[in-house]
Amino acid sequence: VSRLGWRVWSGGDEAKRGRIYSDIAPDKGVTGGNKLQDKFSDHLRALGDSIWEAQRNHPFVRGVGDGTLEVERLKFWVRQDYLYLIDYARVYNLAAAKAPGPELSAWLTFHADYTLNKEMALHRSYARDFGIGVEELVAEKKAPTCQAYTDFLMRTASAEPFEAIIAALLPCFWGYYEMGTSLEERGMPDNELYVRWIEQYTDPGYGEEVQRCRELVDRLGRDGSGATRELMEEAFITSSRYEYLFWEMCYSLERWPV
Repeated sequence: VSRLGWRVWSGGDEAKRGRIYSDIAPDKGVTGGNKLQDKFSDHLRALGDSIWEAQRNHPFVRGVGDGTLEVERLKFWVRQDYLYLIDYARVYNLAAAKAPGPELSAWLTFHADYTLNKEMALHRSYARDFGIGVEELVAEKKAPTCQAYTDFLMRTASAEPFEAIIAALLPCFWGYYEMGTSLEERGMPDNELYVRWIEQYTDPGYGEEVQRCRELVDRLGRDGSGATRELMEEAFITSSRYEYLFWEMCYSLERWPV
């Protein structure tokens, strides 16, 4: 997917997009825990800082950045992330069903569609390069961490309030943009396989959508009760931990022991 892929996919109808985004108003600050934060998403990011820093420094992420990641580990990521994204899109759709308004529901279903048809195009392009058929991707079994992470997301989408679902979705969406941007700032690797990965997750349009999701979290945190914000914190931190474990799973080529 080119760096223009997100913009092409999101379409040129700005009026329509404006209606979709009308329910995602910028926030003006919220109290999280015992400290006043400018944005609730900033508060969440601060809570998870050590986890996110561990992700930045994980050998899988560093290997993508300098182009030295062993191809077998990239292949494993392709197979497992393909399965993960199928459920990730389902969670967007489940969130859309709980959304408080039609415009917000439309935005969430848009992201489910994008995940399945554009983000996963990167995975399918890698699969073609590696001689892996789509049927083989679908038939792959989830590794333990992938299974646990998607189970957590699906359980959150089914049993928890809307605010917790959005908080659980944010670490993957935002995290890939932050990791990709950090790697891009260090300079692109010589290996085209990893240039493609970084370009996917640093697309300016992708970054704009990450910001929209952060603004939604900011608003939900501002308007929610103390108990709601605690649920959002727990969901965000749990997903952040699973994001780190997902890198570790791919780097170690994790399999079920029995």
